[in-house]
Amino acid sequence: VKEIEPSLKKQLIISTVLMTVGIAIVSWIGLPSSFTIYNFGAQKVVKNWQLFLCVAVGLWAGLIIGFVTEYYTSNAYSPVQDVADSCRTGAATNVIFGLALGYKSVIIPIFAIAVSIFVSFSFAATYGIAVAALGMLSTIATGLAIDAYGPISDNAGGIAEMAGMSHRIRERTDALDAAGNTTAAIGKGFAIGSAALVSLALFGAFVSRAGITTVDVLTPKVFIGLIVGAMLPYWFSA
Repeated sequence: VKEIEPSLKKQLIISTVLMTVGIAIVSWIGLPSSFTIYNFGAQKVVKNWQLFLCVAVGLWAGLIIGFVTEYYTSNAYSPVQDVADSCRTGAATNVIFGLALGYKSVIIPIFAIAVSIFVSFSFAATYGIAVAALGMLSTIATGLAIDAYGPISDNAGGIAEMAGMSHRIRERTDALDAAGNTTAAIGKGFAIGSAALVSLALFGAFVSRAGITTVDVLTPKVFIGLIVGAMLPYWFSA
C-alpha cells in the first residue's frame, strides 16, 4: 500500500526529466540560434537556449506545484494527518484547521508561478510566458493518466462491493482510491498553474492587437505583485 503513491509520483518525475531532455534537443535542432520577436512593437533578440529555459522553468514549476499539492492532500504527510487529528475535538476545529491549511497551501505554488513568469518574461517577453505555459502542460499525458487513477479504482471498489466479493478486495481498492484522490489533486494543481500563465499570455496578445499602451499589468513585476498580494490575505488568515 505504501508503494502506490510514490510509484505514481516517480512517473511524474521521470516524464518531467525526459521532457526537459526532449525540449533541449528540439530547441537545439529545431530553432535558429537567435531570432527576433516583437515585444509590443519593440524588437527583442531571443537565443534558442533562452527559449529552452522558458519552457524548462514552466515544466519544473509545474512539478513543484504538483509536489506541494501532493504534500497538502496526501494522507502520508502531516497536513492531512493534522486535519484528521483536529476531528477529535469536534466539527468546528476541523473546519477552521482545514480552511487554514487550504489557505496555506497556496503560498509555494504562487511563488513558483511568479518566478516562472519573471524568468520567462525576462528572456522572451510575452512569447516566453506562452511557452512556459506550454512547458507546464507538456507532461499533461502523464498527469491525466494518474488523474484518472482515482475514479477507476473507486468504481472498481463499488463493483467489488455490489458483487459481494471479499472485504480484502475492498480494502485494496480503497488504498488505490486514496492514492488516486491525491493524484487527482496534482492534476488540478497543474491545470490551475498553467491557466494563470495562459491567461497572462492571452491578455498580452489582446493588448498588443488592440494597441493599448497604458496598461501596467503587463510588466511582470506588477503581475507578480498582483497574484502575491492576492495570496497574502490567505497566508495571514492561515
